[in-house]
Amino acid sequence: MTKTPRAFSSLLVANRGEIAVRIIKSAKDNGFRTVAVYSSADTNAPHVKLADDAVQIGDAPVGESYLCPDKIIAAAKATGAEAVHPGYGFLSENADFAKACEDAGLIFVGPSADSIDLMGDKARAKRHMIKSGVPCVPGYEEEDQSDTTLLAAAKKIGYPLMVKAAAGGGGRGMRLVENADDLPGALSQARSEAENAFGSGTLILEKAIINPRHVEIQVFGDTQGNIIHLFERDCSVQRRHQKIIEEAPCPVMTDDLRQKMGSAAVAAAKSVNYVGAGTVEFLLDDDGNFYFLEMNTRLQVEHPVTELITGLDLVAMQLRIASGLPLDIEQSDIPMHGHAIEVRLYAEEAANDFLPATGTISLWHPASGPGVRVDAGIATGYDVSPFYDPMVAKVMAHGETREIARQRLIKALNETALFGVPNNRDFLIDALGKEAFVSGRATTAFIAQEYGNSISKPTPLSEHYAAAAVLQFQAARKKAQASATAMPDDLLNWTNAAPIATPFQYENEEGPVDVTLTPSGDNTYKADVNGTEICLTVEDTSAPWAKIKIAERHVILLYQILPAGQIAISMHGASFMLTDLTQVIKNKDTAGGDGMVCSAMHGLLLEVCVESGQHVKAGDTLAVVEAMKMQHEIKASSDGTVEAVTGVAGKQIAAGELILQITTPD
Repeated sequence: MTKTPRAFSSLLVANRGEIAVRIIKSAKDNGFRTVAVYSSADTNAPHVKLADDAVQIGDAPVGESYLCPDKIIAAAKATGAEAVHPGYGFLSENADFAKACEDAGLIFVGPSADSIDLMGDKARAKRHMIKSGVPCVPGYEEEDQSDTTLLAAAKKIGYPLMVKAAAGGGGRGMRLVENADDLPGALSQARSEAENAFGSGTLILEKAIINPRHVEIQVFGDTQGNIIHLFERDCSVQRRHQKIIEEAPCPVMTDDLRQKMGSAAVAAAKSVNYVGAGTVEFLLDDDGNFYFLEMNTRLQVEHPVTELITGLDLVAMQLRIASGLPLDIEQSDIPMHGHAIEVRLYAEEAANDFLPATGTISLWHPASGPGVRVDAGIATGYDVSPFYDPMVAKVMAHGETREIARQRLIKALNETALFGVPNNRDFLIDALGKEAFVSGRATTAFIAQEYGNSISKPTPLSEHYAAAAVLQFQAARKKAQASATAMPDDLLNWTNAAPIATPFQYENEEGPVDVTLTPSGDNTYKADVNGTEICLTVEDTSAPWAKIKIAERHVILLYQILPAGQIAISMHGASFMLTDLTQVIKNKDTAGGDGMVCSAMHGLLLEVCVESGQHVKAGDTLAVVEAMKMQHEIKASSDGTVEAVTGVAGKQIAAGELILQITTPD
């Protein structure tokens, strides 16, 4: 139904992080006055500083701030904002919020509440798609949610199958179940996670399509009934059912398949009178069969790859449509130029089952260059808190070919520094270089097939230690020179006796690494690293960059000198925080010992699954911690008996805090 255009000039962005920054920038470029909202944890966040106005709406927990419709609407009213953009996540797919905005006289930048309500419920959406003739995965999506009914339905569907939260997304409330014995536990965990994340424990079951590609179609609809698609994105590389690498176009897409999938996506959107930006997601198998997965009634995290290949600003298009104007481009006129790939930078420990991480970013240095784009909501000194999703930035590259885009993206990641908090940058560099990805053969099984059940933690090379020593030595020398009286540069490293060797000892899990650094000329050094001699010539130390000739090879690296003998260094595609033990007094006492079970992250201790005196076996679930919207099971590493339980279910817990102690057999 045609809607009378309603111009607006001010926009409140009901979100945070990189998406809030991205929306605010586009809105300001298009002449809109912008308003940010923020929690107490985001007082100094980049999106707050970028907006024309900002309102604090509550404390750090999302239930007291970003998930409070009344506070957001009150902020819009107080600042004179006429429209609200929800971004993604939080309230972006909350039909009640869209309706509340409308009732308050605000323009909601998104589809109607009815469309959100229907497509936001996976069960109802799937039933609707089946009626509309869109191919769907066999499964169970009915209203009866009793365990008895779900167990019976699973038996008919067959294993393996997926348990999914009907109201959710982003991998939350989702479990892959291999056999009937594992289903009851999976139902309980998925239901609990879904209730905490989305306020609804309704589940659906689907036959697991083995090793598919995850391919989605970007759609746009206007208030005049016009609907188009902006081609596809391949989002197959995922961990925990959450995407980490996305690209456009899909490497195996053909013109015929694109036409079929695009038509199906448009039909899906038309069936619900869709308005605004949306994404219809499909699973694509090896035979070219595709199945409806879900429809996201919002802007997607990975929308920039579509922007890079089409040259269109999707946020600007959203704002145009929200004002009631028609789409200004037809399907046949949409361009497709080259290839684009995006990676998501997460604050997490890839080698520790991708556990979310928190901390203070000591240095954020994003890359730049031809075809490179970085969307970020962080800055140097910014605290990554446990209250929000661990994604902190996105790095993208565009090129005339997929290979050019891939090489540009690897180079961009190598030139990106994210120091101070564990992150997945190095893992992304490695993943982009795997042959399966290089050849375009990656499916949703990519990580499992390439890395197995564990990802090796990279270890520093001798060159890393040698470079760290010379950089720390020069930093200390520069500091000493600054405090000296009239010390000329040409006397640095000079001595009338034998060259002075400076010892370093770096902390390492396998034992300390001893480095002896000896000047051998102007900015030239010899480093003995555990008996291996390495020659170095320092050519430039303009932080955060350094250029060092190491054994006849000119190396450009990123670094940051930190207090207490620490140095962050990124070189050869790997980043490390190294500590020189000669500069610190290390406390050898540990906070526990064998059998001490501690939380690996800040979060909510959701459940303690054992009690004092109980015998446990290796692999048993001991506790469940909820952090960054995900539930993480803590399992026993060996057989033993629970000696004491100190953690209290329902209470916040800090990283490293003791939950319980297990006595293991001698």
